[in-house]
Amino acid sequence: MHIGAVIRDAVVFDPKRWGGALALKDSDSLLETVGRLFTLLEERQVDYVLVGGVALLAYIRGRNTQDLDLIMAPSALDKLPEIEIRSREPDFARGAFEGLQIDILLTENPLFAEVQNRYVTRQKFVEQEIPTATVEGLLLLKLYALPSLYRQGDFAKVGLYENDIATLMYYYQPAMAPLLEKLAAYLSEGDITELRNIVGEIERRIERFRRDREG
Repeated sequence: MHIGAVIRDAVVFDPKRWGGALALKDSDSLLETVGRLFTLLEERQVDYVLVGGVALLAYIRGRNTQDLDLIMAPSALDKLPEIEIRSREPDFARGAFEGLQIDILLTENPLFAEVQNRYVTRQKFVEQEIPTATVEGLLLLKLYALPSLYRQGDFAKVGLYENDIATLMYYYQPAMAPLLEKLAAYLSEGDITELRNIVGEIERRIERFRRDREG
């Protein structure tokens, strides 16, 4: 998979950008920009993990994303002055590298740190081999985010995340109980109860789907 091409195509075919907001020739430069970013991360010996929509594309088809999501330590940002930090919260930062948006999950959050340390594999992309979250790592991050998205009333994103979770569960059949137990250390009892209900409903939907296919 060509990460730069994925991001370029998402930008070019975004209706919100139609009308000349981004010329095709400018979008083509994203191919080189993405390559330069990953080369820079390697040269500066930055520990990072690819997550988010691009990481999902290593496992499932049909995802569309215009930015990169990375897990990094806050200290790693000091090695990357080329990334312009545009906003920062305790657990997140948003930056830009030559016009490419980068969402950074900071390892000050203990779950993000655990994903970086324990739920990583290396995936081959056109740009290079890149440390990427495993299926279980992506599920942990998606499930962790869901309660907050519900409270924010961001139902468009809720639907997207639940679809990602369901698709990963369908194709890879991961053991969900240990992941929910892991999340119990990071979320409230009420949030975990709700996540168990969501996962249970997804499992029932998957079972009905498989039964209907076999019937």
